[in-house]
Amino acid sequence: MIPLRYIGGGFILKDMGQGHLVDRFNRIATNLRVSVTDICNLRCTYCMSEDTQFIDESKIMTFDEIDRLIQIAVSLGVNKVRITGGEPLVRRNLPDLISRVLEVDGITDVSLTTNGIGLAKQAQALYDAGLRRINVSLDTLSKAKFQQITRRKALAKVLDGLKEASRCGFAPIKINAVTMRGFTEEEVVKLVSFARENSYEMRFIEFMPLDADDIWGRNMFVPKKELIDKIRKLYPLDPVESSSNLKHETAKNYQFKDGLGRVGFISSVSEPFCDDCNRVRLTADGKFRNCLFATEETDLLTPLRQGASNEVIAKMMIESVANKEVGHLINSVDFVKPERNMSMIGG
Repeated sequence: MIPLRYIGGGFILKDMGQGHLVDRFNRIATNLRVSVTDICNLRCTYCMSEDTQFIDESKIMTFDEIDRLIQIAVSLGVNKVRITGGEPLVRRNLPDLISRVLEVDGITDVSLTTNGIGLAKQAQALYDAGLRRINVSLDTLSKAKFQQITRRKALAKVLDGLKEASRCGFAPIKINAVTMRGFTEEEVVKLVSFARENSYEMRFIEFMPLDADDIWGRNMFVPKKELIDKIRKLYPLDPVESSSNLKHETAKNYQFKDGLGRVGFISSVSEPFCDDCNRVRLTADGKFRNCLFATEETDLLTPLRQGASNEVIAKMMIESVANKEVGHLINSVDFVKPERNMSMIGG
């Protein structure tokens, strides 16, 4: 007899385990990134245009729908969930969703990526809901440059949010910075010093071609090697060997020789890590994506609302992952930029 368990909306195979979300290259998807909204209170130049049109609220997944899709994904081997946006903290009652996700049997890790503007007011509620890991986007400590990048005056709110998150006890608190040549590359050492002084973990992300304004170019992203060379002039570094349970880490991490923390580099352009990818995504409007740079996506929300069973939805996830491409092809003449920008896909 086939073992089944009930998830709202129908039965699904019990303990299907890892290996069901597997692609042609034997990569197994165990990490799900869920966007809860496409709305953001910033307009970062490498992400959104000033006149971005947001998705109608009726087409955005409800918490019940998110919960059900996560449970189906977990039954297929997913064990890590990251909540993203847009800006997830603009979604009302987000701590309630965090609590629900943490209660899903089989999930071992839940984290959140935020721009930090709402953290000062919401950090305690998120912590009380059980969240412990957060990533905060911060590209500069300069008020003027922050306003140029985000097109908003909000640096003080982000810094206040980081302080409140520290007070609440979040650990680790990671700062994500996108470095753009000729603009924020000189912020690198300042950000590293700031992170070390406040026990944050600094991570630098190469500028990727997912911006809405089409400003990306090879002359604008700063490769990992160049960043390391800048940092090492002031803070000597040693590479951190990845353990087997961290082999799917997107960041290559380095430890400061003096022991005061570490810094990571997500080098999607100069050193792609597609061979080790274990990530899939759910957009705020319920589209399942097998790659950040996928040019096709699978609509799960429409069949879900039309009464599709969990088995049907699971099969759609399985088929999507099975068709995953070998890589994003950014460094190939065959690269095709996705129609949707980062804020609509989910970070």
